[in-house]
Amino acid sequence: MILVAFLYYQNERTLYFDLTKSNMQNVASKISSQIIFSHMSNTPFDNSKLLETNDYKISFYNAKKEKIFGNLDDNIDFSKDLIQHEKHFVLIDKSTLGHLGIFYIAIEENLYFEKIEKLRVNIIFFFVLIYSIISLIGFYLAKLFLKPIKEERKRINTFIKDTTHELNTPISAILMSTESENLTPKQIERVRLSARRVSEIYKDLTYIFLSDNQTEKIIHELSLDNIIKEQLKYFEPLALKKRIIINNNLENFNYKINEDDFVRVFNNLVSNAIKYNKMGGKIDILLKNKTLIIKDNGIGIEEKKIKDIFNRYYRATEEQGGFGIGLNIVNKICKDYNININVESKLNEGTTFKLIF
Repeated sequence: MILVAFLYYQNERTLYFDLTKSNMQNVASKISSQIIFSHMSNTPFDNSKLLETNDYKISFYNAKKEKIFGNLDDNIDFSKDLIQHEKHFVLIDKSTLGHLGIFYIAIEENLYFEKIEKLRVNIIFFFVLIYSIISLIGFYLAKLFLKPIKEERKRINTFIKDTTHELNTPISAILMSTESENLTPKQIERVRLSARRVSEIYKDLTYIFLSDNQTEKIIHELSLDNIIKEQLKYFEPLALKKRIIINNNLENFNYKINEDDFVRVFNNLVSNAIKYNKMGGKIDILLKNKTLIIKDNGIGIEEKKIKDIFNRYYRATEEQGGFGIGLNIVNKICKDYNININVESKLNEGTTFKLIF
């Protein structure tokens, strides 16, 4: 860019110089013609108007190179046609050939260096302006390109913090429950639930990050209604803590799927229905016409956030626990088995997940 600006400046400077020289020559030729005409027609030569202009300074010289009249007082080197005096150019014209006793016309211009300085200032101004615009665009593009990286890093940091918190809760419960030597049935139940929660977190993490290394899955035609009934027994203590009522209406339905995958899908959805439900809320589970519906009357999801809930690490709310991979797992498994999943939710009214097999 600097080279382009420099070349442009040099080119414009040459053009200005050629134009200035050409204008001075035209003025000199015009004055010389007037002098010759006045001499030959024996009419007076009016030089008053020539000296009134601010564009030029003009002086006339005799054969001895002595100034006859004019307002140019510089020392003139008559051996050259064009000379530079400080910030002015002086043109020497000899075309009068001694008419009216004038042998030399010296014309000094007063605009060239002023134009060049103005040109230089304009180029610097536009260079700084263009450089600033390019810098701003570059900064904006860099910020735009780095935004996904920053957001991903932020999500990963949040994921690590949330995972630590999710693991800390059941582990702390286990440690607190096993402090005494004689465990009560309630403490044993708390240890069992906490250990199962740690196991679920572990399975979710290995599914997300180590699924490519897993051996080939065993797929059988399973009775989904029986599996759901078995899994609901596990959720009874969790629901009891929040006084949540779980209703179910299950018809017999067989589907070819890996059991661990279906359990993972079902458990994630029911776990969320409990976790994001209100105290004393309810959950309705319906299995009918090849469709599994899990409906709660919990806190709900904002409409604008529904499209992002299946993204990894995304959390639609900060109010409850979780670390943003459960629904990502659900979505992945549903795609693997061609299960359509629809979500309907209203803020503060509840959420419905519908799995169509």
